[in-house]
Amino acid sequence: MISFVYCYSVGGLIFLIGLIFAYRAGYINGSGKGLRNLLVCLFVVGFFMTIQAGLQFAPMESLPAQSYSPPTEEILEPQASTRGQPLDYGIMIGYFVAILAVGTWFSRNQKTTSDFFFGGRRFSGWLIAFSLIATTVGSYSFVKYSSKGFEFGISSSQTYLNDWIWFPLLFFGWLPILYFSRITSIPEYFERRFDRNVRLLATICVLGYLIGYVGVNLFTMGKVLNALLGWNIPLAAMIVALVSCTYVTAGGQTSVIMTDLLQGVMLLLAGALILFLGMRYMGGFTEFWYHLPRENRRAFPGFNNTSSFPAAGIFWQDAIANSAMFYFLNQGIMMRFMSARSLGESRKAVLAMMVILMTLGACVVGGGGWVARALVHSGHLPADLRADQAFYVATEFISQPGVFGLLLAALTAALMSTVDTLITAVSAIVVNDVYKQYLAPESTDKQQLRVARISAILVTLLGVLLVPLFMMFDSIYDAHGAFTAAITPPLVVTLLLSVFWKRFTRKAAICTMVGGMGLIGFSLFVPEIITPFAHGVPMAELGEDAGWLGGMKQYKFMRACFGMVVCMVIGIVTALFTTPEPAARQQGLVWGTLKNDPALASGNNETDKV
Repeated sequence: MISFVYCYSVGGLIFLIGLIFAYRAGYINGSGKGLRNLLVCLFVVGFFMTIQAGLQFAPMESLPAQSYSPPTEEILEPQASTRGQPLDYGIMIGYFVAILAVGTWFSRNQKTTSDFFFGGRRFSGWLIAFSLIATTVGSYSFVKYSSKGFEFGISSSQTYLNDWIWFPLLFFGWLPILYFSRITSIPEYFERRFDRNVRLLATICVLGYLIGYVGVNLFTMGKVLNALLGWNIPLAAMIVALVSCTYVTAGGQTSVIMTDLLQGVMLLLAGALILFLGMRYMGGFTEFWYHLPRENRRAFPGFNNTSSFPAAGIFWQDAIANSAMFYFLNQGIMMRFMSARSLGESRKAVLAMMVILMTLGACVVGGGGWVARALVHSGHLPADLRADQAFYVATEFISQPGVFGLLLAALTAALMSTVDTLITAVSAIVVNDVYKQYLAPESTDKQQLRVARISAILVTLLGVLLVPLFMMFDSIYDAHGAFTAAITPPLVVTLLLSVFWKRFTRKAAICTMVGGMGLIGFSLFVPEIITPFAHGVPMAELGEDAGWLGGMKQYKFMRACFGMVVCMVIGIVTALFTTPEPAARQQGLVWGTLKNDPALASGNNETDKV
């Protein structure tokens, strides 16, 4: 009860603030297009509230647990160093080749940085949406959420079903500013809103986030291929990363979008196939559903009774900090929005992604774990099945040779679809915010394109070098959660206050980023300062071999709450005691200052064109 109420109270407050801003800007009212916009917003929040309330509170029957009997030890501990049959790996290799072929084919005619980073700004909303879901269902998603799905059931979908919180602020606030300000990077926004010093700070923070994210994804690649083939984790990460890097350096955003279209479809089909095969093996949906224990069918886990997966921590780390970073500050996602042929198409992509594709994505990434839990409960798999093996064991158990290969190919799609976006994003930041700003302001477009491709190669190598750092964590989920909770709050708070508060100042922006990073860094070594913000979540118990990152493992999710609150306090207090920025600095960059607002509110299609 408390998890559901907390999510919809805190998240609902943010959603309501977005509606109020939209109303004041003229996007929402009681008639015509304004009424339609209001109904769309209410549909978004009502859709997710209905799903999650039904899962959390509806009475549900469960079948009694069955004793394990079939001999599946060979699946749990395969005799060979690999899972599956040669046919399966032939299909997976074929998929690698197909992705390379598609990526390099669409690399033709990439002659300018606009082509490389934004694909010529010619893509439709449905194409952008599928590309976005392929990025969202990244390399860590299948294994990470299947593991949590096996342990905690459908509550593993919490990450995917809480993006509704940001819908009004994104749909009516940030997207129009992106389009009509014509910015090419997140740091550029900060310079135009404030000055070059703020841009430099933002560049450092965004690059740290993106490169670290590459490292998390490459770590996952290594873990997956280690489980499938027995390969060394860093070596496996290097091999798959080089495949992604090859087509990205050749074709940039066009190659990324077109390959991710293929991979997005592949991911959704594979996730549906896993659920279908699991249900068929068990005798249908009813048998599958009733063999999921009731606690595994809830929308939210326990609020604060464990440090490994508390609803409060997941809410702050994923729904607040990470989702805001994803939609507002992730350079790769911003470039997707800017690649659409109009603002209207970009909005269609956001709506389709949040409501339809994210819901399907939750089933895609968690389905393997749900199937594994139902198979254990029904006695088809042993009760001592490890969570980190659940995805591989369940998919191999319910699949025939060839079908397992298709599932491996889908996993391969997930491995590359996030990394290619991140590589392109880092290239854009390096070219626009480092090379052009500080190294070669007078460089030609041809020179910038060459630097973009070189930086794509270098960031891949940096990501591989970070893999041993993330190997210090117990699981992929822990590594990802600890990283995003530690690095996202200062950037998220700074951008949100910059966009939605005219009173926010240059000094406040600097203090928020520097002070926020400093306090979060201090919490890595003295995690006890997070305790007042921990909502009762206990500190994790660490062994003597915890290492120098032991503090990062403490409150790894609740650190996001600590970071968001202290950064918000720093930003607001500093802004109130410093001189406001001149109106010229705010024009077109702060909510309510776009000259196009009235036309947009009335749904003028001509104004929507970019």
